[in-house]
Amino acid sequence: MNVLMPQLGETVAEGKITKWFKSAGDAVKPGDNLFEIETDKVSMEVPSTTAGVLAEIRVPAGAVAPVGAIVAVISDGAGVAPTSYDRVEIAAKPSVPPSSLSPPTPSGGAEQASATSTAAPASPPMKLDPFFEVRTPARNYGPARLPSGTFVTPLARRLAAQDSIDLSTIAPSGLHGRIMARDVEAVRATGKHAAPAATPLVGLIADQVKALYRDAPFEELPLDGMHKTIAERLTQAKQTIPHFYLTADIEIGRLLDLREQANAAAEWGKEPGFKLSINDLIIKAWAMALQRVPAANAVWAGDRILRFKHSDIGVAVAIEGGLVAPVIRRAETKTLSLIANEMKDLAARARAKKLKPNEYQGGSSAISNLGMYGVREFSAIINPPQATILAVGAARRHAVEAPNGTVAFASVMSVTLSCDHRVVDGALGAQLLAAFRPYVEQPVTMLV
Repeated sequence: MNVLMPQLGETVAEGKITKWFKSAGDAVKPGDNLFEIETDKVSMEVPSTTAGVLAEIRVPAGAVAPVGAIVAVISDGAGVAPTSYDRVEIAAKPSVPPSSLSPPTPSGGAEQASATSTAAPASPPMKLDPFFEVRTPARNYGPARLPSGTFVTPLARRLAAQDSIDLSTIAPSGLHGRIMARDVEAVRATGKHAAPAATPLVGLIADQVKALYRDAPFEELPLDGMHKTIAERLTQAKQTIPHFYLTADIEIGRLLDLREQANAAAEWGKEPGFKLSINDLIIKAWAMALQRVPAANAVWAGDRILRFKHSDIGVAVAIEGGLVAPVIRRAETKTLSLIANEMKDLAARARAKKLKPNEYQGGSSAISNLGMYGVREFSAIINPPQATILAVGAARRHAVEAPNGTVAFASVMSVTLSCDHRVVDGALGAQLLAAFRPYVEQPVTMLV
């Protein structure tokens, strides 16, 4: 039986194996953990679904494989591993020196050997990168396709991107006209590919940026998968989504009182069942506001808009190396205590990279709260395909006019709504903020 790299989400194309729990030759049974994988957002253990012997490990710990690639083979225990599997090549470091891999010297002597080596130089060594090239077209999990229709393996695409090589200029040598890593390496070896184009301070490559700071001490921090994914998605969002922003100041005095009273009531019992945060109350208020303005409870789907019945709220959680937004499903139907407990659990597992894909994918809107850091006001970038995100600032004491004309001080919070104008225009966004305000200023309305 072939063990495949599992699909951990619709947008996840590859995973990194961080640990093997079994070694080649070990017996396995259904439910035994085989290996641990890590993507840009989560890590999880993958169990065996069959009994037998782990006959072969094809992807070592620390290597990255595309979804669907064969990472191991489990035999039936008879000592013969299955042979009906796709051929997967790994760009790995050879176990013997490259010099020992040269062809034998021809019988014509040293002169003929010299002439042979001059006429046919050795191919450049493969870049030492633990990536994969899936060769069987019937199970094409990894390669992408150029506009011309030519397939390109992930490793070839990565190598070409490193030197800004135009893939459309490369002659493919792989099966069924596929561009392989060796094709890119051959172009790189000629040194004739165009140098990366760059304008001052825009699109600079690493060496050009470092050259600007040659006299300043610095530390280089390579990007991990999460950093790369966040950078790509944020760049895509700002370039493709027509953002606009709406800001409002909202009094939260009663909201703070409700939180204090609710937490005090929870402590009366021997075992407190919950502890409300300001964020928990905002999640509930935002979910109910989206129910009041259903046209804004929607996402952009390319050639159409998807409008949702329930308010599924993604909440940004800062983790090491980036952030992730676990989703509170059907938040408008849940009690404050349930939202508090669910958010506490999701945040803890997000920081440990233990979320399941269905726990952070989707969502009809999102909230990003930087108030705990003392940030008064900011604008958040929309996470596509969502069309809205609410940025929440810190509470502050602010002078306001009382109903009797005198001046009083109130607790005020600034919120900024980022909108995708293709889905939510200015008037609709204003309606959404107007629906949000009374739930915050009169929070008792969230309890009835």
